Amino acid sequence: MTPRVFTLPDLGEGLTDADLVRWLVAEGDEVAVDQSIAEVETAKASVELPCPYAGVVAELHGTPGDTINVGAPLITITEPGPAPAHPTSASPEPETVPAQPGSGFQEPGVESSSNVLVGFGPRDHAPASRAARRKRLAVLASGGGERNVAVVSPLVRRLAREHEVDLGALGGSGPDGLVLRRDVEAAIAPTAPERTEDAARRIPLTGIRGRMAEHMARSRREIPEATVWVDVDATEFLAVRDAVNARDPERPVTLLGLLARFCVLGLARHPELNARVDTAAHEVVLEPRVHLGFAAQTDRGLVVPVVHDAHTRTARELSADLRALTARARDGALTPAELTGGTFTVNNYGVFGVDGSAAIINHPEVAIVGIGRIADRPWAVDGTLAVRKVTELTLAFDHRACDGGTAGGFLRYVADCVEHPSTLLADL
Repeated sequence: MTPRVFTLPDLGEGLTDADLVRWLVAEGDEVAVDQSIAEVETAKASVELPCPYAGVVAELHGTPGDTINVGAPLITITEPGPAPAHPTSASPEPETVPAQPGSGFQEPGVESSSNVLVGFGPRDHAPASRAARRKRLAVLASGGGERNVAVVSPLVRRLAREHEVDLGALGGSGPDGLVLRRDVEAAIAPTAPERTEDAARRIPLTGIRGRMAEHMARSRREIPEATVWVDVDATEFLAVRDAVNARDPERPVTLLGLLARFCVLGLARHPELNARVDTAAHEVVLEPRVHLGFAAQTDRGLVVPVVHDAHTRTARELSADLRALTARARDGALTPAELTGGTFTVNNYGVFGVDGSAAIINHPEVAIVGIGRIADRPWAVDGTLAVRKVTELTLAFDHRACDGGTAGGFLRYVADCVEHPSTLLADL
């Protein structure tokens, strides 16, 4: 049988290349049709690539960390039979192979605040599948024997590489001797050199971090951006959230879910903000549907998951959608479709303890709204000074799409909903 070469497929959304994260097979392995053979990272997400051919892996084209262009050779498959010329030459050692972020391993004791928009849960892999994958990754390059995997987390691998820690020499504290982040940090602590002005740390702008940097730079270059903001009394906002959740604690409504609902209703009144600018046609295109993105900070960089058709969702449904997407994003399990197509973005920067921010618009959208921290402040209520829960709302908008009157009208409507959630009753 003539060897078949599987090239990197077009992953959609205009992506032209991908970074090879790790191989899931080694030369000499027999693979089946649709078996996952490699994990790659694009500007949108990490994905596992299924092989369209069955046979024996003859050659792996590339090593983890390489950038592979769409259409370039990825893997060569031959018919079952004689072993390839280099049966294990490309088999990665366990300590140099990062794991699929969603492989199911999670470091104990590492938690994020429930308010922070960076939570993502594990992928739905069966235990047997995880065990088989770990066993495959444990094949030694020297002779094909097996041992427990030293490390499977790409974050742990990167940390060890940056501090020149020998993963093979560490005794892991995780299941089956798995090396966790805390093990690497413990190894770093005694020998960490003192920081000096000359010891600058360099962070490559590659992968998701690099693509987001390019995206934000383009937004700043092309969009004539303006910002409006307003302080609002969120006391009733919090009270309504608590009352709703007390009645149905199994399906909690979040503050961001409520804010998202307010924004959707505001966009129905001010559709100019749910739009994009077609520079070629010199037109502002008003989108008929609201696909709501929200900013999420992850260990691999900033991502913006999208709740599609947000205008059809209730505040409770939006809250559930935001939680589910947040739970997928931490693990890198979001699909390209879940990271694209947004028409408007919300941003909760209050979780970082700040009051306001002049956010960068998520190109090619024309607006982004943000909410700051909610804090006790003196506030005038019916002519009397009182302590109230106060927050700041900001709106950055593309001045080509609308003027300050439209932007101010939208933000004032959202602010009124925060101060008096009963305003929603007229629009439900």
